[in-house]
This record gives sequence, structure tokens and C-alpha cells, in this order.
Amino acid sequence: MRVHRRGRQAAVAVTALAAAVLSVSPVNAAPNPPAWTVEPVQGGHRLTLKLDAPLPVRDAVPELAVDGRSLGPAQESPDGRTLTIVTAAPEAADPSSVKVAWNGEVPSATAPKSAKAAPAPAPSARGGELPVDPADPGPYSVKVTGYDLGDTAMEPSGLGGRKAEVRAEAYLPDKRGKGPLVLFLHGRHSACYDPVAWTTSNSQWPCPDGQKPIDSYKGYQEPAKVLASHGYTVVSISANGVNAADNPYSDDRGALARGELVMRHLDLLAQGTKGKGPLGAIFDNRLDMNDIGLMGHSRGGEGVVKAALLNDGRDHPYGIKAVLPLAPTDFARATLPNIPMGVLLPYCDGDVSNQQGQHFYDDTLYADAGDRAFRAAQLVMGADHNFFNTEWTPGTAHFPAGDDWSNNADPVCGNTAPTRLSAAEQYKVGTAYIAGFFRLVQGGEDAFLPLFDGSGGTAASAGRAVVHTVAQAPAKERSDVAAFTSLPGSVTVGGAATGVICASMLDRSIQSGLPSCATRLTTSQAPSWTPATYAPNVPATPVLHFTWTDPTGYVAAAVPARAANVKRYDALTFRAALDESTTAADLTVTVVDDKGYSKSVRLSDVSDALTPFPGTVSPLPKTWLRTVRIPVSALKGLKLSSVASVRLSAASGTGSVYLADLAFTGADTGRADASALPQVSVRDLTVPEGDGPGTATMTLALSRKSTVPVTVNVQSIASGAAPVIAQVARQVVVPAGATAASFEVPLAGDTIAATVAQSYQVVASAPENAEIGDGFARLVVTDDDAA
Repeated sequence: MRVHRRGRQAAVAVTALAAAVLSVSPVNAAPNPPAWTVEPVQGGHRLTLKLDAPLPVRDAVPELAVDGRSLGPAQESPDGRTLTIVTAAPEAADPSSVKVAWNGEVPSATAPKSAKAAPAPAPSARGGELPVDPADPGPYSVKVTGYDLGDTAMEPSGLGGRKAEVRAEAYLPDKRGKGPLVLFLHGRHSACYDPVAWTTSNSQWPCPDGQKPIDSYKGYQEPAKVLASHGYTVVSISANGVNAADNPYSDDRGALARGELVMRHLDLLAQGTKGKGPLGAIFDNRLDMNDIGLMGHSRGGEGVVKAALLNDGRDHPYGIKAVLPLAPTDFARATLPNIPMGVLLPYCDGDVSNQQGQHFYDDTLYADAGDRAFRAAQLVMGADHNFFNTEWTPGTAHFPAGDDWSNNADPVCGNTAPTRLSAAEQYKVGTAYIAGFFRLVQGGEDAFLPLFDGSGGTAASAGRAVVHTVAQAPAKERSDVAAFTSLPGSVTVGGAATGVICASMLDRSIQSGLPSCATRLTTSQAPSWTPATYAPNVPATPVLHFTWTDPTGYVAAAVPARAANVKRYDALTFRAALDESTTAADLTVTVVDDKGYSKSVRLSDVSDALTPFPGTVSPLPKTWLRTVRIPVSALKGLKLSSVASVRLSAASGTGSVYLADLAFTGADTGRADASALPQVSVRDLTVPEGDGPGTATMTLALSRKSTVPVTVNVQSIASGAAPVIAQVARQVVVPAGATAASFEVPLAGDTIAATVAQSYQVVASAPENAEIGDGFARLVVTDDDAA
């Protein structure tokens, strides 16, 4: 074993760690350098970094970086002072530096000296202010109450037998009869604090003596009150018990536990609205359990997606009609078709700085060909991670709190930058979009659709905030011309241009046969392609990388004859972004009918999609594909009943852009029902290691037969000293009519006696024609050599 003690490189690591601190609490400071150890194990090296103070409590997953390169997520000790990773990376054998990394990057201790003034923020393609504001109060007065069944009222799965509280604050409209329910779930924050020392802790639940719980669940009062004033019952639940146990004790960082916590509250509320159980006195005859919306912040965003999937797996599911992940994590890339979804992403997120929640949108786009729901994603300029919750915001919080964006000298997101929203401004944006989404989807108030459909509508209460939007209509409300996930024969690239389908980044998915997108960006700058914690090698978001060297370049997509009539649609839409090597470019969009008549529109005249986002130093600027929306009403003179092709041609001398999702779309949010898709699960397995290279045969199982093939991505990840040859990601197809399929995971057996059985995770993600059921499995490899 090699031991490295408190050298100059380690001191730099601690300085970087201190720069990432999110809380003002001294308990999160790391004043002394750490030490690291390297131990040879089967298949690689076990690398351990010891800290002199607990790791900052973040929603992002801590990683270990060797010599400046992250090797992936680390296992955190219960006290937050030790990080461990097992890796086959050769540089881990004798590192010169080991540091904490977040979202693929090692935080810088100081702001870069060479930072220049940032370019002006990308303007919003504004479609005008809505005549009604989603944050305006409604006709009902609101009663605030709550319930508390104790700190240990339930035992979620996957937390090693640890228990969690059942506690919530409720906002009740003063009205009779049943109405819609919206449930809020906060994210990962310290569970406890010391009111005397003004420090926080997150390693024990219930709170240790002398400490009290942090009421994160009380930080969404304004959007809750607005919704309640319009007739919605809002319940905001506490998740401190999960927060205190998720990193060291769960396989999925608490996603399943949070989903189960939501379902436990829904079960209690279902009893309560019948006048039964401990909540009957509060909710008797108040709740329509077939009209439920879920909002989750940060890890809570992944939690409410998991809750919706758990609900779909029930024999008698509740009617979950809308899901809003707010600044969410997405560690395993689950999809959620057939439920309207809005993903809200803050541009200045200093915690989940890679905006990984974009995967919820991208992965679900074509997961079900008959998808009945619409989905949207918003990028909120100037907003950080924490300030959507007043209890995570200095000045309004009753507990220790801080700004998660740590580089205050940053000219775009620093706390004195003119483009940074104040905490009050950000909270108002959150209120407007949270209230607007549920009022649109559950309440059917179509006046709010321009906030979410990409047409650029704005809300007065959001003030000066610039919000960019992408959206996809339900399958029946759109006609896909070219998804650009592949290059079929109907798509032609011509002139002085090339067009290739790329996916993922940094050669993480070479098994797909596709080149990487975003070849010059860090993992924090490309939300659509950032590697997921538990699916780092699974291909992500294939798009068309279109490059031209003179104005003759074009890409054209033929419209199938069966889809030639576009009169019933509202707009021609697609997503676009400059690639990272291009500072300026433009396109001309031309629609041609079967008589050869055409109508052309300059992209820059209708959209800001090819305007660069601001920033100078990673994690800024971002490459994020924005919606280009051309109203069908602007295509006058064409035979709209017989459109033949759509052509995107160069309108600048040179350029290179990413393109996706070309379609004619309608204006409808669709509907949510219990999904007809089967759920896919991975089965655990225990095998002997063998005396040399071999394989373990594992099984994917469906909850019921599918009429079409089901495609699932599976990723194996070393955990402990597992005899894994390398990280493996592959696609597995379950044939139509079948209920299971097998796949092999390579093993590296030996003839050396070991003291304990080893294991690693096998994770299912990004399915098509199915949903994720139990997506996490353990492959346990037992030693078969005599001591």
C-alpha cells in the first residue's frame, strides 16, 4: 500500500474542496490537507482520499480525480470524511495528486485571473407577455397546516434499514369538495443544525443531541400558496432521513428511497381524503387522487420521477398527471413517457452544474412512439441551484444557508454580475413557472402554454428573467420529419457540407459506433451529453452535426407522402445550437410543396438558437439546443396539404451546428394515464469468479409482454474490489412477445484466495418501449480459491 501524506499537491486539493463549500457552516470547511492511499485489488486499484472535515452536502455526487482527471463517482463514508473508488485506470497506481471532483471537474481554488467581460446574455425569443400571470393569487383563501408522524415513521428501501420521517406542510384552499393535489419534494441539504454553534450535520438521523432538523420542506411557500389559492391542495414533504443516509448507504443515492417516501405520503393522503387514517381530520373529502402533480427539487426531482415510475408499476396506480423536476439530478437516466413533464434548469447552477436533468427531456423524446404527453425544458439565465428554496437562501433561511455558485468574481454568474438574478428575483421565477406548469397541465389553463411550448411567452411576475424553452408535443400532435437520431435515406446532405450523427462526449460511448459531440467542452458545459453517474458509457442524445464551408451547404429532409398535409399543425420546429468551435452562423429554413413552390425564413429572424450563451470559464458557457419555431401561418403561398420537403441551408459563409427533432407540431399538452408500457428490471446474480477470464450471464425481465421489441441500455460499474475487466455498457433487446432477455458481463477470475466476496452494480437505463422498474442490480462474485 502506498500512503501519500500532506504534500503540496494535497494542499491544493483541499483548497479546491474549500472553494466548493455550499454552506456557511464551519463544519464544512476543510482547513488541513488530506492524505490518500492506493491499494492493489483484483482488477485495478482501490483509491482512498481522507478529509479532515466532512464533505460539503451537495446534490451532485462526489468524485475522485487523479492528476486532474475525474475517475468517476466515489463511495462516501457515513461521516463524510472518506471517499473511495475502485478503478482499473492505470494512473491510479501512482498518482501525483488526488482531489475531490464534482460533475467531472476539479473546482478551482480561485477565480481565473484572465477572465474577461462576458458577452451579452443570449436574448430570449420573446413571444410577448401573457395576458394572465400564473403567479397571480386566485379566488380562494389559503389555510396552512401540516402533519408529523415522527422521525422514524417509515423505513425506505435501500438505506440499510435506516428510517425516515413522515412530516409535511399542507396548503389548503378554502373550498368544498375534492380538487387536484400537488406534492413538493425538496432536495439534498444538511438534515440537522446546531442553533448555538450555527453549524450543520448530515451523518445521523434523527438529529444528534443538541441539534434540530432543518425544515427544507418549508422553503416553497409562495408557489404552494399561489396554487392553493386556485383550488389546489399542496403538500410539501420532508426528506431529512433520506438525505442523511443516501450517499453512504444506498446504491442509487437515494432515488428509490425518495420515490417510496412520496408514495407513502400519497397512500396516507388517499386514506385521509376518505376520512380515514391519521390524516383524515385534515384531508377528508378534499383530494382527487386521480389528479396529482409532483414537483421535486434537485435529488427530489429524480425522486418524483422515480415515484411516478413506482406508481406506474402498481396494480391500482394513482392518477399522476404532471411531473416537474426542478434543477434535478439524473444519475441513472430513467425515462418517463406518457406523463407531461417540465424540466427547469438554472444556468448558474453551482451544485448540479452540468444540468444533467436535461437527460429527462432528451431520453424520453422517442422512448415511446405513441407517447400521449408533451414535455418541455426551460433554461433560466442568472439562476443558481439553491434560491428556489427560501430555506436554502441566506437572508430568508432560518438555518445555515449559502449560494451554491462559489466563484463570485465570475462575470456572468457571480453575485455582483449584472446578469445574475437576485434571490428574490429567482424565487419569483420559480413561483411563476411552478404555478404555471401545474395550472396548464392539471388545470387546463391553455393561456400558460406559451411559457412552455417554445413560442417565447413571458410572465410579468418573472420580471427581467430570461428563460429559454424547448418543447415536444404529444405523438398525435406532431409529425416527425427528421429526428436526426440517425441519417435515413429521406435525409440528404449536399453542397460544401458534411453531416454526421454524433452522440455523447469525450469518447465515452465508442461502442455505439458514433463520434462524440462536444469534443472541446467539459462535462459541465454540455447538458445533453454529460455522462450520467450510473450510466457513464451509455450513448446520450444523438443529433446531427452539420458543418459547411461555403453557402452551398444544405441538409434536406423529404416529408413522407402520408404526412404531407400539415395544415392542422401550428408550427415547424426543431432544436439547434452552435457547435463549440463556431462563434457565429446562420441558416435559412425552406419549406417546399409538391408543386415546387417554396417559402424561406432566416433562422436568426425567428429564433435566438444560434446566439452563443455567455461565459468564459467552465462550467460556462453552455451548449444547449434551443427551439426554432416557425408558425405554419408564416408559410403563406404554399400548398400546405402537400408539403414535400424541408431544407436547412447555409446562410453564412461557414459554420457548424447541432440539429435535432425536426417536426411539424400542434399546441396541446396531451394527457397522462397509467402507462401501457411494461417495466424492465435487472435481476441480481451471484457467481463464482472462476480461474481466468469469463462471463456472468444476467437477466433483464419485463413486467409483461410487449408487442414491439424493447431496447434497454445496461451499464456495469465496479464497486468494491470487483474483478471487473472494465466498465461495460451495451444495448440489450427483449424481442416482441418475450418477457426476458439475457446479457453477459465479463469477469476476470484468478487462482488467488480472497477474504471477501466482491460485487459490482449493473444498472438499466434509457429504455425504449418500456419503463424502468428495478433498474439497479448487484452482481456478487464469490471467491472459489482455497485460502
